[in-house]
Amino acid sequence: MLIGEFMTKEPITVTTDTGVYEALNLMRENKIRRLPVLDRKGKLVGIISEKDLLYASPSPATSLSIYELRYLLSKLKVSQVMSSPVITVRENGTLEEASRIMVDNKVGGLPVTRGDQVVGIITETDIFKIFLVMLGARQPGIRITIRVPDVKGELQAVTGAIATAGGNIVSLGTITGKIPGVARILVKVQGVGQETLEKTLQGIGAEIEDVREC
Repeated sequence: MLIGEFMTKEPITVTTDTGVYEALNLMRENKIRRLPVLDRKGKLVGIISEKDLLYASPSPATSLSIYELRYLLSKLKVSQVMSSPVITVRENGTLEEASRIMVDNKVGGLPVTRGDQVVGIITETDIFKIFLVMLGARQPGIRITIRVPDVKGELQAVTGAIATAGGNIVSLGTITGKIPGVARILVKVQGVGQETLEKTLQGIGAEIEDVREC
């Protein structure tokens, strides 16, 4: 799955001359938490988050009057509080790549580029939505986590046994095990009862770690 399939296309942007108040209002009106920042030529030069803007606002404990505060904030521009340079990804990059970059750099969103043009933005919320789909979280079924030997052909044995028992696999994922030589498999199945599924997998030597209807 590629970033371009799941990104938010044609994101709202601001320029370096945009005021902090205006940027914050844009976020709140459109229910978003970050904005790419462009220079006057349309080149990406930064990114601004809601947290950046809130940190830029004075503390309630300040001795300034409300009129003085409004005046000072009206003069503050996005360019003064934005993050730069910007970490970006290409629209033909993978979701795994985007997720890794966000985690490694502790950021919640990445502008997506095509050449020098900003064509989208991918955020942690987008990743969470994809995660839900991949795990079949919105589909009912039996969710079971098993441990099997980490050897070639074991995954095929698991899926084959489930199919033979009449089960339909909604989602499947493998997790790197903490125990050397042991793999963990998370699978969600429809069309077969919990007891039958447990017996089927135990019959091929799988150790059941967790099982539940959801």
